[in-house]
Amino acid sequence: MSAPDTFELYDLKVEVVQGDGPMVCNHAVGDYFELSGENLRFPPGQTFPLYPLAALLPLLPAKQRDTAPADWMTTDMEVACPDPHCGARFRITRTGRTTFRHADVTLVPMEDR
Repeated sequence: MSAPDTFELYDLKVEVVQGDGPMVCNHAVGDYFELSGENLRFPPGQTFPLYPLAALLPLLPAKQRDTAPADWMTTDMEVACPDPHCGARFRITRTGRTTFRHADVTLVPMEDR
């Protein structure tokens, strides 16, 4: 059981996988980044295009949290590139869990319950 001032988030890996058709954005199959808490990590020397990243960012906080078994956020792992002419897909995989303390991530105090 977790302490009353802690919570867990999934760590994520977002990897470029081949979808339908050719890829036209500046990413290659196998490119990836990782997310732990609020921190994105890219492999040394690897870039990642802005527009797919902007499309993926709103999904990531939901993928980090526990979701119901039937929720599509639980079952669906692949997201299409936002460029309608690009055939890339992005696979979002939950890779582990990290525990955070409330006071380490906000200055807003917890209310007594």
